[in-house]
Amino acid sequence: MSSPTAFRMATDGAYTAFKTVNLNGVGGVSYYGGDTGSQLIMGDLTTDNLVRNVEGRNSNFAASNFEFSSDNNQTAGLYGAAYNVIAKANFVLKHINNGVITGAEKNSIEAEVRAIRAMAHFDLVRAYAKIPTQSGDAGNSIGIYYSESFDPTQSGGISRNLTVNQVYDKIIADLQFALNNINVTSADKGRLTKAAIYGLLSRVYLYKGDYNNVISNGQQALGLSPSVTSRSNFTNIWKSTSTDGVLFQVLNSAQENVTVGVAYNQTIGGQIRSEFVVDYNFYNSYASTDIRKSTYFTTGTYSGKTYNNVMKYSTVGGAANVVPIKYLRTAEVVFNMAEAYYKTGNEAQALILLNSIRAERYSPYTPGTETGQALLNAIYNERRLELAFENDRWYTLKRLGLGVQRSGKGHLADGTGTAPIAQTLAASSTKWQWPIPQTAIQQNPDIKQNDGY
Repeated sequence: MSSPTAFRMATDGAYTAFKTVNLNGVGGVSYYGGDTGSQLIMGDLTTDNLVRNVEGRNSNFAASNFEFSSDNNQTAGLYGAAYNVIAKANFVLKHINNGVITGAEKNSIEAEVRAIRAMAHFDLVRAYAKIPTQSGDAGNSIGIYYSESFDPTQSGGISRNLTVNQVYDKIIADLQFALNNINVTSADKGRLTKAAIYGLLSRVYLYKGDYNNVISNGQQALGLSPSVTSRSNFTNIWKSTSTDGVLFQVLNSAQENVTVGVAYNQTIGGQIRSEFVVDYNFYNSYASTDIRKSTYFTTGTYSGKTYNNVMKYSTVGGAANVVPIKYLRTAEVVFNMAEAYYKTGNEAQALILLNSIRAERYSPYTPGTETGQALLNAIYNERRLELAFENDRWYTLKRLGLGVQRSGKGHLADGTGTAPIAQTLAASSTKWQWPIPQTAIQQNPDIKQNDGY
C-alpha cells in the first residue's frame, strides 16, 4: 500500500469480492458467483416466487425445502462470502492512515470501503439474525460480529457481542461517514456514489422501522437520481448496458466471465434448462401490459416439456449468464418511501410514489386510486413484481413478520407437474434466522449458534 494506485486497486478488490468464487485461495461460495448459495436467487427460492424444476440439477434443493443446516453452503455460504468482502475493506482501512493518500482523496477512499463494509454487514445481519421490525423482541436479540479491523491471525475473541439494534447503529455510522466524505462519479454505477449511499440508508432504515429517516434519505437519493427506469429502457437495463434507474451494480464482464445467471438456468443445445422456474400463480399475477413480464420471463420447451423460465440474468448481448448484478435501484427506494409514507399517515404521497412506478411499467396505464389497506397491499404487490429475483422477497416477508405460503402449483408452465415438498414456513419458525456455518464456530468457538440448529 505504497501508492495511491495500490489503494485504488485494493478498494476495487473489495468490490470484486462480491462476485468472485474464491475463498482462502481455493474454490468457495461467493455472493453471486456459482449456482449454490448465490444471493441472486436465495431470496426467492426460499419463498413463493420460485418452484424447483425437478428436471434440473437439484442445486439449492435443500434450501428451497427449508432444510437449513450449519454445514450446507446454500444458507451458510453467505457468511464466509460477506466476511471475505469485509476483510478486503478492512485491509484498506488498516493502511488508510499511512500517509500515502491524504485529504479529500483519503476521505473518499475510506468512505467507499466503509460503505462496502456496511453493505456486507447488513446482508449478514438480516440473514443470520432477526430484523428489528420482525417481532417485538428482535431489536434486543443477538446480532452478529461487526468486524472493524483486519487481522487474519486472530483465532479467538470473536463473538456475537452486539444486539441487532447495535449492529444497525454501526451500519448506519459507516454509511453516514460515507455519505459525508464520498466523492465518486461513476457512470457505470460500479462504484458507490452519494446517491447510492442515500438509497442504502433508505433500505437500512426501512428494516429498522425508522420511517422518517426512510423518507428523508429516500428524498435525497431521488433528488440525485430520480429515474425509476423508463418503460422504454426497462428491458435494456437487464439485456443491454443501460444503467437508467440503477444506483449501484456489481460489475461483470466477458473477461471475468462470472456466470452469475447460472443459478437460474443454462442453455443446452439451444434449449433452456432451468434450475428453478417462476411459480405459476406468481407468473400470472403479471398483467400482459406489464413490461416486466416479457423482460423477466421466457416460456420455452426443454426435453419436450414447457416451462416459464426466469431470464432476468441471461445475457447483456455477450456471454450467457455473464451480467452485472443490480444491487440497488431507484425503484426500490421509491417502494421504501411509499411504505414509509403510508406508515406515517401520508397516504396521498404514498400513492403518488406508487403510481410513479406503475406509470413506467404498464401501457396503457390508468393511475391507481387506492386508499387504506388496499393501498398498502398495492405497494407490497408492486414491490414483489418489481424486485422479484433481486434478493428481496424472503427479507420482505421476514421484516413484516409474515410466513411463507406457497401456491401448491407444479413446475411446468401450466402449473402442473411437481410442486415443492414444503408449502409453508410459519412466521414464528427459527429458520428465518439462517444457521451460522459450523466451520466458523469451529474456528471461533465464542460464536453462538442460532436457536434451532
